Amino acid sequence: MFGMDPIILAIVALAAVAAGALGYALMFSRIETEKRAESRVNRVKAAETDQGKVKAARDRMQELSKRRKSVQDSLKDLEKKQQEQHKKASPSIKARLSQAGLSISVFQFHLFGALFGAFATLVGLLAGAPLVVCLGILFIGGVGVPRWVLGFLVKRRQNKFLEEFPNALDVMVRSIKSGLPLTDALRLIAAESQEPVRGEFRRVVESQQMGLSVPEACVRMFNYIPLQEVNFFAIVIQIQAQAGGNLSEALGNLSRVLRERRKMRAKINALSMEAKASAAIIGSLPFVVTFLVYLTSPQYIMLLFTDPRGNLIIGLSFVWMSIGIFVMRQMINFDI
Repeated sequence: MFGMDPIILAIVALAAVAAGALGYALMFSRIETEKRAESRVNRVKAAETDQGKVKAARDRMQELSKRRKSVQDSLKDLEKKQQEQHKKASPSIKARLSQAGLSISVFQFHLFGALFGAFATLVGLLAGAPLVVCLGILFIGGVGVPRWVLGFLVKRRQNKFLEEFPNALDVMVRSIKSGLPLTDALRLIAAESQEPVRGEFRRVVESQQMGLSVPEACVRMFNYIPLQEVNFFAIVIQIQAQAGGNLSEALGNLSRVLRERRKMRAKINALSMEAKASAAIIGSLPFVVTFLVYLTSPQYIMLLFTDPRGNLIIGLSFVWMSIGIFVMRQMINFDI
């Protein structure tokens, strides 16, 4: 085999390089034009994508703005309704009986009060109390004591409701997360929860069966359990029904808020217990001293009840004691 001349190889290589350079020179303008066109197309596509993203973001902002405005309008309407409810007179005896969970009628309540007042007055007459004192006993026993007992029963039922209500909300959250609709979750609480939560949610379910919507039935719960926690629950249900959103998350947050409020209330009660004990001691001190003086010197203390000047002193002392007890109560009464 004969070897090729290096000069010939060099000439061939140079000819190839020259041909390539000539081809590139001839095609350079076309290649650059294609590159610029491709770059322009990419910029147009990117601009279209950016415009789509901007439009999507603008649509999301508009949707969020609409939802925020809807929630604000709903809150304003609810606040207006609550103010109208607060402007109304205090709840009637019938409403208080419902709030206490009693099944008696208003007539039976007044009848029991009259019987108790008559019994207390009879005991006072048998004890030899003056007529004025017996009239006071009749008024206190027939009007004051029954209403105080009714208020005590209402307060006790509300406290039981607050103890069980966060647990019921947790059950609703788990039910909704598992795929159950809100109505089925309400029926579950009405069937499985403890009283008085079970009775109130049963009333909500019965209201739905009578044609009311879920938000309206939840708002009516406030008439039977007038607590801010129930009001929060009704607001959450109404806002979710009008503006949408994650109901399980909202109810979960509400449950945490209610538990924190309960902890704060217990802490405040513990901190104010000393002041309450002091108020109780100061409030009971005049009665205890009067009773002890009566045991040691009955003739000395009876002048307050037999002499007109003593009656005036008792009346003025009672007024000032009432004012003092009211002031102390306001000082140790905290709203959460």
